[in-house]
Amino acid sequence: MGHVTVDEKAEATIPNTALSPPEGNTTFLDATTWCVAIPWAPQMNLQIALDWACGEGKADCSLIKAGGLCYEPNTVVSHASYAFNAYYQQNGNNDIACNFGGTSTLTKKDPSYGKCSYAASSLSPLRSSTTKQDAHNVLIGILMLLYMTIWYN
Repeated sequence: MGHVTVDEKAEATIPNTALSPPEGNTTFLDATTWCVAIPWAPQMNLQIALDWACGEGKADCSLIKAGGLCYEPNTVVSHASYAFNAYYQQNGNNDIACNFGGTSTLTKKDPSYGKCSYAASSLSPLRSSTTKQDAHNVLIGILMLLYMTIWYN
């Protein structure tokens, strides 16, 4: 068995946090917010993010299916906005849950229209933190989205 140098021992004790968001560094907004698609984002990137949110992200996208209250307008931007917000609301209403590879943004303006109502929630001080597992799950989703974006571009 070989010997371990002081430098190697020091490197071995430094945790690799490259894939984990820093704990306590999630920003929560103090008002009701929604996560929506950026209208000028590339359509292919929006579609990839939409597919992820409604698939692996497990957002409830039933209202943007044909015949649903939010199906019209039948555009990628409109459907992505609904899906992004559904994912954002179900994952703690924090900024890390509204990161879809640069295709989304937070707004304080309610995007609901007609009979299509976007979910909303405001944070109370008791809900101002996520668990490490929640943050890990969101980060894995974002990394998958980025990988798919790079792979398909």
